[in-house]
Amino acid sequence: MRNIYLKSGLGDETYGPPFIFEDDDGDNNNNNTNNVPTLKSANQEAREGVFSSIDELLGKTLIDPQSIDVVIVTCGGFSPSPSLSSLIVNRYNLRSDVKTYNLSGMGCSSGVLSIDFAARVLRGSRKVQNALVVITESITLNWYHGENRSMLVTNCIFRVGCAAAIMSNNPKLFKRAKMELVHSLRTHHGADDSSYSAAIQEEDEKGNTGISLTKDLVRVAGVNLRQHIKILAPRVLPLTQITNYIYSMIISTILPQSKFKPMVPDFTTAFEHMCIHTGGKAVIEQVSRVLKLSDEVTEAAKMTLNRFGNTSSSLVFYELAYFEAQKGKVKKGDKMWMIAFGTGFKVGSLVWKWIQDSTQDYDNPWNDCIHNYPLKVW
Repeated sequence: MRNIYLKSGLGDETYGPPFIFEDDDGDNNNNNTNNVPTLKSANQEAREGVFSSIDELLGKTLIDPQSIDVVIVTCGGFSPSPSLSSLIVNRYNLRSDVKTYNLSGMGCSSGVLSIDFAARVLRGSRKVQNALVVITESITLNWYHGENRSMLVTNCIFRVGCAAAIMSNNPKLFKRAKMELVHSLRTHHGADDSSYSAAIQEEDEKGNTGISLTKDLVRVAGVNLRQHIKILAPRVLPLTQITNYIYSMIISTILPQSKFKPMVPDFTTAFEHMCIHTGGKAVIEQVSRVLKLSDEVTEAAKMTLNRFGNTSSSLVFYELAYFEAQKGKVKKGDKMWMIAFGTGFKVGSLVWKWIQDSTQDYDNPWNDCIHNYPLKVW
């Protein structure tokens, strides 16, 4: 695993699940990767992340838990009974008519997709005004104890993380909001066998369960990203970019023998900031190649991978926090693009418009380290 880790782009300050640092009696030790994960340790990981995120969120927004109409929880690899949404209802004494949803099995894209889902629920009814979205993942029960290299990768790059947000259609809360969701897009490419099996949970030859990340994953991400932006581009790009893009598509279709390739739209003309999927060093580099992005544009993704690792569904929200931690970086009216990939294979995009200048919250996860970034060597 050491060789994989050294090439991963992760630093030395990422966070692992609690069970790794405990002995058989539950006491802390230095590091024991031979520990067996249990339901108890998985629940501990979930509770620590979910409760702390919601507590901080409610404290900052001053939202009364009794005003929450919908709870959406996404956790790809941990689905306990009672559910995590029921755990939240119990902990915060939510109303008996609150609507709850649990999303699972969608991998790193599920954070973006859960925000899209919340927006659709809110658009569907004015009676439903406030949605609590909780985005987390369980590393504990997905820890792999075998020797299959493609399955060991997850141990090396996936780390603990959690995020929570309030989505609202209440006009009275508009001025208090950070951002407005102006576009969202989700595409599913599971009809293609190679896309479906690029990242999949399975057992190795010895019966150890884990997530297999195949060598084809980076190629699949690039191919499906291109399909995704074909739909997204006309919705978000300036007219000049759209015109040039369509013209290049027509020429390449009319003259297929000319080896003329369609232009790659310049998405920096549509967005001031980008939160790119931090799935791993190779994934970030692939997205950069496909979209022809500069090092400056991919900085947030690279630094987030270094500091926090791949936190799965919540990864783009740690990038959001990176931008907020840089005072004066994000201005009122700026647009931000979040894009994430997930098992299946899914690609999800969110386009936000900032309602006010960004501020560095007291609980920003970068507060204790932003002075060390960006790194000169990655």
